[in-house]
Amino acid sequence: MSRQIPYSRQTIGPDDIKAVADVLKSDWLTQGPKIEEFEQALAKYCSAKYAVACSSGTAGLHLAYLALGLKQGDEVITTPLTFSATSASFCYLGALPVFCDIDLASLNIDPKEIEKKITKRTKAIAITDFAGNPCCLDGIKKIAKQYKLPIVEDACHALGASYKGKKVGGLVDLTVFSFHPVKSITTGEGGAILTNSKKLAYRMRLFRSHGAVKKPAKGGWYYEIKELGFNYRLTDLQAALGLSQLKKIDGFVKRRREIAKRYKVAFKGMPEIILQEEPQGNKSACHLFVVQLKTKNRRAVYERLKAKGILTQVHYIPLHLQPYYQRTFGYKKGDFPKAEKYYSRCLSLPVFPKLTDKEQQKVIKTLKEILS
Repeated sequence: MSRQIPYSRQTIGPDDIKAVADVLKSDWLTQGPKIEEFEQALAKYCSAKYAVACSSGTAGLHLAYLALGLKQGDEVITTPLTFSATSASFCYLGALPVFCDIDLASLNIDPKEIEKKITKRTKAIAITDFAGNPCCLDGIKKIAKQYKLPIVEDACHALGASYKGKKVGGLVDLTVFSFHPVKSITTGEGGAILTNSKKLAYRMRLFRSHGAVKKPAKGGWYYEIKELGFNYRLTDLQAALGLSQLKKIDGFVKRRREIAKRYKVAFKGMPEIILQEEPQGNKSACHLFVVQLKTKNRRAVYERLKAKGILTQVHYIPLHLQPYYQRTFGYKKGDFPKAEKYYSRCLSLPVFPKLTDKEQQKVIKTLKEILS
């Protein structure tokens, strides 16, 4: 029996295993030298000044919003087409999500909608590089500059992506990555925030480790709690895996883009399928390969693919349709018709570096047969 084809999975090699094993034999399992080494390598790769490693992409988003000083009643403009953490992490602080509809071609937040939602209570713009495809940063940065608003870029899909020839990571105030197993690289669980601000980097490191600051002049044991912080630290085991994976990131993204290109060629001209567009100047990390199916029964397509051993996924149920956001903030079905239209017909097909050409051909052939 052939193995199931997942929509995504990690790619771990002997070099990754050795890197982790070497740390297990060392004196430091956590809070050791591998953390800073990983941070410096990540910052250099993305051409950012600072990287702050943490325990997850969600923790990274929370640290970013904490560093900005968001508080009860502040408003953050964001997209409904994203994972819950993008907005949940500022809701933890009492801030309010102000959703904008998407651009149906790129599937990212529509810059034209952002300015309409700005009020005196707006304190930040939070964007998501959906599926690894960078947002229209020029347009969004222009609006942010005009209204003096910081930008938090949820780039958890987009490590290795480029915008107009520049790597995502150092292009806005704060950029957050995730290293979950299905992402561009993995540390098991883990994340990082990149910034060019020394002040923001300091605040995130403070909040990352209980808000504590050591004072060696008062004794080797002495520390002071400057803020109410959290334990959002990454371990040296994870950092070592991240370092090893980071050396292979360009190869991983290249392979993902090759797979995406084969899908695009295979489905080009098919009236039953709509593909996400990659704007000129963008180089997507291809974290996901999403198709929109012109069928009223997406569930049947999902189940028939599953029966053939092909596991697909849906990314995402728009946040304004979720019970929490409806109950707490009054959102309702119909508020963001483009996001809803996309959701009603989207499906994420398998894309990961170790997907073989034979497996991909099976996905293509099976989907075509189902749709025909």
